[in-house]
Amino acid sequence: MEYINTNLTLLKKQENKSYMKVEGLLNKVHCANALSFLQRMPCDSVDLIITSPPYFQQRKYGAGGIGNETTEEEYIDNLISIFNECPRIIKPTGAIVFNLGDKYLNGNLSLIPYKFAIKASENKNVFLINQITWAKTNPTPRQEHRKLIQSTEPFFIFAKTKNYHFNLDEYLSHLDRKNKKTNLSFSKAGSKYFDIINQSDLKDEEKENAKCELEKVITEVQLGKIESFRMKIRGIHKEAYGGMDGGRNNQIRKNGFTIIKITGNAMKKDLIESPVEATKGNKHIAVYPLYIIQELVKLLSNRGDIVLDPFCGSGTTCIAAKNLERNYLGIEINPEYVSLSEERINETDISCAEFLL
Repeated sequence: MEYINTNLTLLKKQENKSYMKVEGLLNKVHCANALSFLQRMPCDSVDLIITSPPYFQQRKYGAGGIGNETTEEEYIDNLISIFNECPRIIKPTGAIVFNLGDKYLNGNLSLIPYKFAIKASENKNVFLINQITWAKTNPTPRQEHRKLIQSTEPFFIFAKTKNYHFNLDEYLSHLDRKNKKTNLSFSKAGSKYFDIINQSDLKDEEKENAKCELEKVITEVQLGKIESFRMKIRGIHKEAYGGMDGGRNNQIRKNGFTIIKITGNAMKKDLIESPVEATKGNKHIAVYPLYIIQELVKLLSNRGDIVLDPFCGSGTTCIAAKNLERNYLGIEINPEYVSLSEERINETDISCAEFLL
């Protein structure tokens, strides 16, 4: 087991496998091999792992390691070895986020991120809950006249259990404030449902229950708790289909109706637009956007949680965690990047952080 310049060198001398205490690792960037370090992390100790490993044969990151393999298969296998440590490390409420870029090999778009995601999904200790697409507003121009410019990259989100943190109201909350509307007169429009209930074929008890719930939801609109609602009544409205089938239809069949509340928040889609970070003045040649990472940290963790990045690079994940009052833990094999990330983290002023909750 090999560590470089860490305060944990004594641990490698132990013959028996003993896990490190996470408390002593927090709010630091450790210069170490990611796989070796993760193997010594205690079980169920981290709330969120979010990272962007070196892309395959695209840049010379220094210090060797992942990204310099001779074949695509070897690269993915090495990534999977690291990924497979993550489910053990995260808590039952935790999540794992990997961001990867693609590459043309012999003129063929290889789909490396998706090959990785399929392979990672074979791990029965996690399941893939979302692919968030990063749409770059300023992609790198290419002198290629027979291919379109690549302007997207995926962020794959895996969870360990169905009880994972998912703070939807915190994600892209600035869009909610922008799109917020008031609808004080909706109670008049909502009253039409009373007539529809009376005209329906619902049983008397079902009608009474429907009217009672209708009055409650109209009050929620009047108090500003929600923006509006829709009501679906058995025998009057069509049942849901496709991805909307399930709970909504079960309620209609069981109770005779269902109510769909509309909060007025922006629709939280699996796409987020952001420019590529400028690397001028930054010694690291590939920096993913702080904006996106902060949104993912808000979505998938709470204040005081622990956020881990096994490929820390220039420290963007750690900066996002610090900005949002989380604990961070970075791992980086290149000593120069460790110094760079620590410098950037130390320069971060929480009070001036953009997109802070």
